[in-house]
Amino acid sequence: MSEDRKFINVHYQSYLQLEKVLGAQEMRSAKLDKPAHDEMLFIITHQAYELWFKQILHELGSVSALFKAEKIDERTLGTAVSRLNRVVDIQNLIIDQIRILETMTPLDFLEFRNYLFPASGFQSFQFRQVEVLLGLEDKKRITYNKIAYDSPFDPAQQEELKKTKENNLFDLVEIWLERTPFLQFQGFDFLSSYQSAVNRMIEKERLRIEGSKLSSEDKEQRLKMLGNTDSYYELIFNEEQHKKLMDEGQVRLSYKATLAALLINLYRDEPILHQPYRLLNALSEIDELFTTWRYRHAQMVLRMLGKKIGTGGSSGHDYLQNTALRHHIFSDLHNISTLLIPRSELPDLPEDVRKMLGFYYTSVN
Repeated sequence: MSEDRKFINVHYQSYLQLEKVLGAQEMRSAKLDKPAHDEMLFIITHQAYELWFKQILHELGSVSALFKAEKIDERTLGTAVSRLNRVVDIQNLIIDQIRILETMTPLDFLEFRNYLFPASGFQSFQFRQVEVLLGLEDKKRITYNKIAYDSPFDPAQQEELKKTKENNLFDLVEIWLERTPFLQFQGFDFLSSYQSAVNRMIEKERLRIEGSKLSSEDKEQRLKMLGNTDSYYELIFNEEQHKKLMDEGQVRLSYKATLAALLINLYRDEPILHQPYRLLNALSEIDELFTTWRYRHAQMVLRMLGKKIGTGGSSGHDYLQNTALRHHIFSDLHNISTLLIPRSELPDLPEDVRKMLGFYYTSVN
């Protein structure tokens, strides 16, 4: 084939295969000679969801591939952050899309709802792929009619979900965090320096409370809320306690990875740690936005159906509401906020460590 033949003219309609796309909206109500006007909106909205899920999988799959490499440099991180931020923008769009679906009233929906039985959003293979690729654990899932989440899919799809699980982003990011080199670096012990800073901060706050004009009851309550290094800080100061919480399922991220995530968050202003911080922040935002999407979906179902069961036989609103509460993936990254201290309290970095974390140039005379 000549070089010119590779660049033959293409038409907008054929390139986008619009004949297939625009011919894919078949209203069941119309086929049964009882056309319901709003069924078209229902179909197009859900087809749009599936198209965006496909793009999300495209982005997350590429980030997963990047993190499978043994070495991840600054350019790789920049690419990953850019693609994760694109997922964030798509999520904001699909959340806003619910408002369009809500222009349909409950009575409008009832005109065709019976024709949907027993179809359900639970049968969206792509959305299950997204959850698995991000790293949602099977043991964390809310059961749907007491059946496995992958039961609606054929054996080939079930196998694909298993393969996706092997390269999920949670596990890959955890391995990457564990390789962070600055926790112990040329005499700088991050954990001991951080612990000393926390002790100083707590003591300062304790003295402020005790020296205030608050009532004794208020002082006692505030001191109790202030806590000490044996309270929630024990998660980071006591590796055995962290392991115990992991065994109990209260935390998932490994101890070393948690330390690394804390260091990245505390020293995010150092140039080399800025991209890692943006990456962790993007993952947290993706997790948060899927929670928001589930919640908005649940509220929409409550508005449309009240307490009716879903077309697939689920408890409807209650099931969706519970997934919003329970189907978190990167909650360990959110919990890092509990361990943060003010910038003014941060331990000073040794000069050689600061140079390693910054961009230093020498001038040529």
